[in-house]
Amino acid sequence: MAKGRVLIVDDEKAAGEGLRDLLAAEGYETVAEADGVDGLKRAEEFLPSVVITDILMPRMDGFGLLKEIRLRYPEMAVILLTGQGSVEMALRAIQEEGAYHYFEKPIDMKKLRLVVERAVEYAEARRENEALRRQLRDRGAFGELVGKSEPMRQIYHLIEQVAPSSASVLITGESGTGKELVARTIHNLSPRNNAQFVAINCSAIPETLMESELFGHEKGAFTGAASRRQGCFELAHGGTLLLDEIAEMPTLLQAKLLRVLEERVLRRLGSTQEIPIDVRLLAATNKNPQEAVSIGGLREDLLYRLNVIMIEMPPLRDRKDDLPLLTQHLITQLAEKHKRPARFLAPSALQVLQSHTWPGNVRELRNAIERAVIICSGEEIERHHLAPYPVDQRARVRSEDTLSLPVGTPIEEVERQMIMRTLQKTDNNKTRAAELLGISLKTLHNKLRLYRERGQMPDTNLAYSHEPELQRRTGEQV
Repeated sequence: MAKGRVLIVDDEKAAGEGLRDLLAAEGYETVAEADGVDGLKRAEEFLPSVVITDILMPRMDGFGLLKEIRLRYPEMAVILLTGQGSVEMALRAIQEEGAYHYFEKPIDMKKLRLVVERAVEYAEARRENEALRRQLRDRGAFGELVGKSEPMRQIYHLIEQVAPSSASVLITGESGTGKELVARTIHNLSPRNNAQFVAINCSAIPETLMESELFGHEKGAFTGAASRRQGCFELAHGGTLLLDEIAEMPTLLQAKLLRVLEERVLRRLGSTQEIPIDVRLLAATNKNPQEAVSIGGLREDLLYRLNVIMIEMPPLRDRKDDLPLLTQHLITQLAEKHKRPARFLAPSALQVLQSHTWPGNVRELRNAIERAVIICSGEEIERHHLAPYPVDQRARVRSEDTLSLPVGTPIEEVERQMIMRTLQKTDNNKTRAAELLGISLKTLHNKLRLYRERGQMPDTNLAYSHEPELQRRTGEQV
């Protein structure tokens, strides 16, 4: 199978045909034309991944051909061939017109082979991006991600921009929002998509085994190491490695990881040999990265190295417009998995789903839909197929999680009642209450102290029940 299609356009017939034959011998499907007009016609029929064009030609020169191809076929990569005196123009074409690369004549054939190979990968990645854009317009899907809401469209746009590059990406968001799906989509749209995508969850592996999992080990490196073993970095060589829950990685190992990322070499446990690696690193965390740094869970220098691009996944509660599309996608997917007939969601069932806050995000939704698909015997998934979950959750939101006050209640009294209700909701756990209220623990304690001084604390047990525990956990004097 050909490596890709290449169109050569050069008015010097011998030069064009020679380049055509050389690239054909490298495994490319190639054709040659003598000027820009014929080259543009052939591009329409041949649909190459790469166009290599001379600049000075009759009828339509290389710059004219570049502009037309970028306008009509933006996924094609255009390489310019320049004579002396046109290098400055070629550089301008790259910067302003979007040419992929340029070569001065005579051409360095070794370098040309490498650039053409990369240009084909680049063009194929752009073609896949365009296919996904059409898929998004038609069905509201982008790779393995589903949704038409504005937050998701912003995510798709960012993925499109970063996928063709080799930049590190830090993916943040609550558990269950689809961080690994983002990583897989980035990999699938990148020039590395023919190599391995490897994912490792840093919170699921014991600390004593983590280094071996990442970097591998030699036989006899430690008790139980009966044979040589490649680590995740070697397995992902040429491809993409996702380090999920990066903030859970031991800090000592983070230092070793940083060295590997900077020097692009690693040593297996028990070995002195350095092994070169070519891996694109993606990382994910459900924690706020800066907070993880402040409490010592994540090294600041590692964060700077990982956080070239950040993608923050929105929680499901912030994109409920996606629920109908996402739910139907999950129904179709899970019905196929469990060999059930195709089903659809009743309006009453969708109403239940839309009323839930989804603290577990898409993962929680998937579990709810999977249960419904399995127990539903008809064609329509109805409200009772979702019972008792999340219907009971909906009822609880209506009663316990709301606070009703008459219009005109003083702001200070609204604040006091909200604090007291939140403490009641969290079983008097002030740390959790402060998080829910969006204030610091110290501010909460100051508020409670003020209420006690004013005689506005109806339940003294409420004020003191968790303070010793909090002192032990935070070291703050109450």
